[in-house]
Amino acid sequence: MKLLRYGPPGKERPGLLDADGVVRDLSRHIVDITPQQLAPESLKRIAGLDWQSLPEVAEPQRYGPPVHGTRKFLAIGLNYADHAAESNMPIPQEPILFTKATSCIQGPNDDIMLPRNSVKSDWEVELGVVIGSTARYVDEADAMNHVAGFLTVNDLSEREFQLERGSQWDKGKGCDTFGPIGPWLVTCDEVGDPQNLDLWLDVNGKRMQRGNTRTMVFPVANLVSYVSCFLTLEPGDIITTGTPPGVGLGMKPPVFLKAGDTIELGIEKLGVQRQKVTPWRRLE
Repeated sequence: MKLLRYGPPGKERPGLLDADGVVRDLSRHIVDITPQQLAPESLKRIAGLDWQSLPEVAEPQRYGPPVHGTRKFLAIGLNYADHAAESNMPIPQEPILFTKATSCIQGPNDDIMLPRNSVKSDWEVELGVVIGSTARYVDEADAMNHVAGFLTVNDLSEREFQLERGSQWDKGKGCDTFGPIGPWLVTCDEVGDPQNLDLWLDVNGKRMQRGNTRTMVFPVANLVSYVSCFLTLEPGDIITTGTPPGVGLGMKPPVFLKAGDTIELGIEKLGVQRQKVTPWRRLE
């Protein structure tokens, strides 16, 4: 099942994508796609609806973040060995955990705004894991029972803020617009094995990243279990799981985003994002 939200920012409506690629409106059955709707019983109820009876939506002009009300946006660093190598950093002995501000979450095709004084803004295609039920000290064998589904994430990063302005990665990770997610949340039953998904990312039509989740240092189930030992994972929380090689920082010489660039990225079974890079501006 592919759950989505469509419409202008702040006025999104809940929907789903049916087997024929048609967007169907869910607002007669749920107000929004919130953490409460990600519980197993709620997902089962939505899956059991007669989808053909749901109103058909003409191609939406905008997709919003497919989940509303995420409380924690967590991230794992250097989780692909070849990305660690291109970053000149050792392969971690245990997951590197940091946070992205929930205020950076936006729709998959919304513009990316360069932070003020940015000189090293970078791209990262990543598999995002969406929590469906509370997870606290869960065993790895039970971890996937707490996952509602998966989505595509662009873990944008300002490398100077991240790596040259002190020891906290968070400063370069949570800038406004630096967390596009979606276009849809795909439930676990439709994804199958999360450790066998192709990922890719293009900048201005040139392929920069290509990888597969099977090369993760720490797989999804391990990450959910690991993170749950340090904080309680709640429905709607997102863990973005690291990026394959091909980021701008790893180019020789490094290449970073500039206003006017376009980014396109996708993950097998999870959909495609397209973004335009714009200069910094004051948000309303």
